[in-house]
Amino acid sequence: MKTYLITGGAGFIGSNYIHYLYEKYPQEEIQVINYDLLTYAGNLENLKEIQSYPSYEFIQGDVCDRQKVKTLFETNNIDYVVNFAAESHVDRSIENPSVFIQTNILGTQTLLDVAKKHWEIENGFKKGKKFLQISTDEVYGSLGPEGYFSERTPISPHSPYSASKASADLIVQSYFDTFGFPMNITRCSNNYGPYQFPEKLIPLMILNALDNKALPIYGDGKNIRDWLYVKDHCSGIEKVLRDAKVGEVYNIGGHNEMQNKDIVELIIEILQEELEGQPKFNHINHSLITYIEDRKGHDRRYAIDASKIQKDLGWSPKTSFEIGLRSTIEWYINNHS
Repeated sequence: MKTYLITGGAGFIGSNYIHYLYEKYPQEEIQVINYDLLTYAGNLENLKEIQSYPSYEFIQGDVCDRQKVKTLFETNNIDYVVNFAAESHVDRSIENPSVFIQTNILGTQTLLDVAKKHWEIENGFKKGKKFLQISTDEVYGSLGPEGYFSERTPISPHSPYSASKASADLIVQSYFDTFGFPMNITRCSNNYGPYQFPEKLIPLMILNALDNKALPIYGDGKNIRDWLYVKDHCSGIEKVLRDAKVGEVYNIGGHNEMQNKDIVELIIEILQEELEGQPKFNHINHSLITYIEDRKGHDRRYAIDASKIQKDLGWSPKTSFEIGLRSTIEWYINNHS
């Protein structure tokens, strides 16, 4: 049996990852400890089907609470730490950078320090232990019209959020370089899928359209992101955790570069198809789109080169953007109150 400590497991990607683990492995093969502070983006409803599993435990707590993290390690034989715990919204980081510094940097260092003390032995670290830092392509900064971020791209963050994630990555890397600490870092492109808090582009646009609210798009709407279906991301995370050589960094991307405005237009078209014949949704059309003042420091384009994970570990995304988006829209329609 492998014991996972999953920080931030009540959030969007973390909860999808826990679902993925229980789909992939028999319950008797894994023990999952979900450690989450339950800030605004954490929701235990995301895991209601799993809460009764004997091999699952939820503990509410802060990654910055050293004593509570220490107790987790003292009372459990933790094999893997998968660190999703993070403040993650760029707009919020512009309004209040300090909480991003606290959680994303100091929280990561607390987890590292406690794990190091419990996993360290005389000539290195206990076999089979690993710390996986879940990061973002935003640490690389912004691209021009051509090219891709690779794992060798210099880090150049432009927002307090991405700067805090870049800082955490460097601290994790330093524990490997200095102590030989067993770690990997994954940097993903924009995720989408079920359970996402509706401040991010795709769920916000879906729910606003359903509620007959404006669909706000920053600037000219031509900012480009690479989009990754969350279940594909989860399979990539698990591949790195189980199979990657310690110390390696992997980009996880979806090969789906899209302009923001094109995504919003596609969401409208799919909603119109899905809700055809329901008069209360006749308001859904392109007139809901509203262009607003651009975000401060808004990076123009992100695009990931994920060839390293494909070459080393045989991972590639399985879900096309339109299929993933349609599935996501159906989930939000079915869970719309």
